[in-house]
Formats: sequence, C-alpha cells, structure tokens
Amino acid sequence: MQFIHLTDLEAAIDHWRKRAPSGPGAALSPEVSALAEVYAQLVYARSDEVDAREMGERAMQAWLAWWETTPDTPCIAICSTSQGDAVCKGCGRSFEEVQHWLAFTPVQKRAVWRRITLQGTAWRFNRYAERAGSAGGITSSE
Repeated sequence: MQFIHLTDLEAAIDHWRKRAPSGPGAALSPEVSALAEVYAQLVYARSDEVDAREMGERAMQAWLAWWETTPDTPCIAICSTSQGDAVCKGCGRSFEEVQHWLAFTPVQKRAVWRRITLQGTAWRFNRYAERAGSAGGITSSE
C-alpha cells in the first residue's frame, strides 16, 4: 500500500490556498475542498496518513498537481552508493531507492522524502544544506 502523510496534505492545501484563494463567502476552491475533505477524515480518525487509493479522484489530482511543484529527487550529486554504501551519505536514500527512483510513483517518492527529512542525517541536511537549498531541495529547516 502507498500512503500520503498528513503533512503532505497540509502542504498541498497551503499550495492551493495561495494559488486559488477563497472567493466571496469564503468559498473554497475545488482543489482545497477535495483535499480538506481527506484531511478532515484523517483528523476525525486520529490518523496521520491515508491510503492513496482511498483519496478520491479530485483530491488525488489536486495532490499530484501540488507534487509537481516539489523537487523530484533529493540527490545533491554526491552519491556514495556508487562507492558501495548501502545508504547514500549525500541524500540519505538506500541503494535500491537510488537505483529504482525513476520507477517510483509520486506517493513512494514523497514517503522517501519524508523519511530522509525526518532522519536529517544525510549531508543534504547538514554539510551541504546550502548546496541542496540552491538546487531547490528540501532542507531540515523546512
């Protein structure tokens, strides 16, 4: 199963709120409305992630449109998996994640991004954070 975390829903909602602010009478845009419904269900269920297959077409399309605005890869062009490391010192991905990245779905990629951001041990989050930031990547301060 592939899950979308609550924080990604929040980021997508914020993205759409900036892109399509509420209209007269505080009406939500269709994208915000679809994502907010999924978000509300998570909050009600006291869960922090939703199965991507259960999101509904409108919410998934809104989430995917937000995802397209995020950096695709955490790579900072310092790959230690090519040197035999099981986990890249530069980006924090496993050898398998680096090798199969292009085959991953957007949901799988965001799950990896979330994990490496929470761990914060890769060089992209400390030693080379400035380099990662200039490449449009997520840093530990975000």
